[in-house]
Amino acid sequence: QVVLLESGGGPVQAGDSLTLSCATSKRIFSNFHMAWFRQSPGKGREFVGRISWSGGNTNYGDPVMGRFSLVRDNTKNTVLLQMNSLKPEDTAVYYCAAGVHIPGTQQYRYDYWGQGTHVTVSS
Repeated sequence: QVVLLESGGGPVQAGDSLTLSCATSKRIFSNFHMAWFRQSPGKGREFVGRISWSGGNTNYGDPVMGRFSLVRDNTKNTVLLQMNSLKPEDTAVYYCAAGVHIPGTQQYRYDYWGQGTHVTVSS
Protein backbone atom coordinates (compact mmCIF):
# COMPACT_ATOMS: atom_id res chain seq x y z
CA GLN A 1 0.00 0.00 0.00
CA VAL A 2 1.43 3.34 -1.08
CA VAL A 3 0.96 5.91 1.65
CA LEU A 4 3.29 8.60 0.34
CA LEU A 5 3.33 9.38 -3.37
CA GLU A 6 6.01 11.69 -4.74
CA SER A 7 5.83 13.41 -8.11
CA GLY A 8 7.40 16.26 -10.03
CA GLY A 9 10.90 14.99 -10.65
CA GLY A 10 12.65 15.18 -14.00
CA PRO A 11 15.59 16.66 -15.89
CA VAL A 12 16.34 20.37 -15.53
CA GLN A 13 19.19 22.77 -16.22
CA ALA A 14 21.38 24.38 -13.57
CA GLY A 15 19.70 27.51 -12.26
CA ASP A 16 16.20 26.23 -12.97
CA SER A 17 13.43 25.75 -10.44
CA LEU A 18 11.40 22.62 -9.79
CA THR A 19 8.64 21.70 -7.36
CA LEU A 20 8.23 18.20 -5.96
CA SER A 21 4.96 17.03 -4.46
CA CYS A 22 4.25 14.44 -1.80
CA ALA A 23 0.61 13.39 -1.51
CA THR A 24 -0.69 11.33 1.36
CA SER A 25 -3.78 10.51 3.38
CA LYS A 26 -5.49 13.03 5.62
CA ARG A 27 -4.59 10.88 8.66
CA ILE A 28 -0.89 10.98 7.95
CA PHE A 29 -0.87 14.57 6.75
CA SER A 30 -2.63 15.81 9.87
CA ASN A 31 -0.61 13.87 12.44
CA PHE A 32 2.94 13.57 11.16
CA HIS A 33 5.83 15.85 10.46
CA MET A 34 6.71 15.65 6.77
CA ALA A 35 10.26 15.56 5.48
CA TRP A 36 12.30 15.15 2.33
CA PHE A 37 15.54 13.25 1.98
CA ARG A 38 17.68 12.63 -1.07
CA GLN A 39 20.23 10.10 -2.17
CA SER A 40 22.79 10.42 -4.94
CA PRO A 41 24.60 7.45 -6.53
CA GLY A 42 27.37 6.26 -4.25
CA LYS A 43 26.28 8.50 -1.39
CA GLY A 44 24.25 8.02 1.74
CA ARG A 45 20.81 9.43 2.37
CA GLU A 46 20.87 13.16 3.04
CA PHE A 47 18.35 15.25 4.96
CA VAL A 48 16.80 17.97 2.79
CA GLY A 49 14.14 19.51 4.97
CA ARG A 50 11.26 18.99 7.37
CA ILE A 51 7.98 20.78 8.02
CA SER A 52 6.01 20.28 11.20
CA TRP A 53 2.51 18.81 11.18
CA SER A 54 1.13 22.26 11.83
CA GLY A 55 3.28 23.89 9.17
CA GLY A 56 4.62 26.33 11.72
CA ASN A 57 8.19 25.07 11.80
CA THR A 58 10.62 24.19 9.04
CA ASN A 59 14.20 22.98 9.07
CA TYR A 60 16.57 22.57 6.14
CA GLY A 61 19.85 20.88 5.48
CA ASP A 62 22.82 23.18 4.96
CA PRO A 63 23.31 22.35 1.24
CA VAL A 64 19.80 23.57 0.37
CA MET A 65 19.35 26.38 2.90
CA GLY A 66 18.05 29.50 1.21
CA ARG A 67 17.28 27.70 -2.07
CA PHE A 68 14.64 25.14 -1.10
CA SER A 69 11.43 25.67 0.81
CA LEU A 70 8.63 23.47 2.13
CA VAL A 71 4.94 24.26 1.99
CA ARG A 72 1.93 22.30 3.22
CA ASP A 73 -1.18 22.34 1.02
CA ASN A 74 -3.91 21.50 3.51
CA THR A 75 -6.60 21.30 0.83
CA LYS A 76 -4.81 18.46 -0.94
CA ASN A 77 -2.98 16.71 1.93
CA THR A 78 0.20 17.45 0.02
CA VAL A 79 3.63 18.76 0.91
CA LEU A 80 5.50 20.74 -1.72
CA LEU A 81 9.27 21.00 -1.94
CA GLN A 82 10.05 24.14 -3.91
CA MET A 83 13.59 24.01 -5.28
CA ASN A 84 15.24 27.10 -6.74
CA SER A 85 18.67 27.81 -8.20
CA LEU A 86 19.26 24.12 -8.78
CA LYS A 87 22.82 22.87 -9.05
CA PRO A 88 24.23 19.69 -10.58
CA GLU A 89 25.01 18.48 -7.06
CA ASP A 90 21.27 18.50 -6.35
CA THR A 91 20.94 15.53 -8.68
CA ALA A 92 19.47 12.68 -6.63
CA VAL A 93 16.46 10.54 -5.90
CA TYR A 94 14.24 12.54 -3.59
CA TYR A 95 12.19 10.72 -0.97
CA CYS A 96 9.25 11.96 1.05
CA ALA A 97 8.88 10.72 4.63
CA ALA A 98 6.38 11.09 7.45
CA GLY A 99 7.57 10.92 11.02
CA VAL A 100 7.22 11.81 14.67
CA HIS A 101 9.48 13.60 17.09
CA ILE A 102 11.13 11.36 19.67
CA PRO A 103 10.38 12.97 23.06
CA GLY A 104 13.38 14.19 25.00
CA THR A 105 15.66 14.18 21.97
CA GLN A 106 16.42 16.17 18.84
CA GLN A 107 15.62 13.10 16.77
CA TYR A 108 12.73 12.09 14.59
CA ARG A 109 11.50 8.62 13.66
CA TYR A 110 10.20 8.32 10.13
CA ASP A 111 7.53 5.64 9.90
CA TYR A 112 6.45 6.08 6.29
CA TRP A 113 8.50 6.50 3.12
CA GLY A 114 7.69 7.14 -0.49
CA GLN A 115 9.17 5.38 -3.51
CA GLY A 116 11.22 8.38 -4.59
CA THR A 117 11.32 10.69 -7.58
CA HIS A 118 14.40 11.38 -9.68
CA VAL A 119 15.80 14.86 -10.17
CA THR A 120 18.64 15.37 -12.65
CA VAL A 121 20.31 18.78 -12.93
CA SER A 122 22.56 19.33 -15.92
CA SER A 123 25.25 22.01 -16.05
